[in-house]
Amino acid sequence: MDFLGSTYFWQALSTIALIWLLWHYKVFHRVGAALDKRGERIAAELDEARRLRADAESLLREYEVKRANAEKEAEAIVMAAREEAERIQAEAEERLNAFVARRTKAAEDKITAAEQQAMIEVRDAAIAAAVSASETVLREQAGGSEGERFLRDGLGQIRGRLAS
Repeated sequence: MDFLGSTYFWQALSTIALIWLLWHYKVFHRVGAALDKRGERIAAELDEARRLRADAESLLREYEVKRANAEKEAEAIVMAAREEAERIQAEAEERLNAFVARRTKAAEDKITAAEQQAMIEVRDAAIAAAVSASETVLREQAGGSEGERFLRDGLGQIRGRLAS
């Protein structure tokens, strides 16, 4: 019996015994169940990851739409602000032009009034000068009480005509 001394025999026998012990204590079943359980857990995690990815993509699309809407709204706000600024500028220019026109009219009215006042003053000065000259001429030409009466009547008529 030479095969009992052979190492191959004992290796084969110990391998068969190990396999039988592992099978007897259901180690293969437990390892398979653990692998199945781990596979199910990995599959669940993959499903969760797919669901999360789909949610993330949905959120991304939603936020892209919101961003696009916000950009459109911002453009509308900017355009409205520009239009408002242009309208305010036009109103300000219109008010400025009206103000300048009123001031110009007021200045022209003051100038006209000053011209009229100057003309009245010149006319009054001319009247005074004419009366004074007439008085001087009449005093030199007329003498006595008759001359005085004549002088008073003449000056009164001159004043009345020049004043009107």
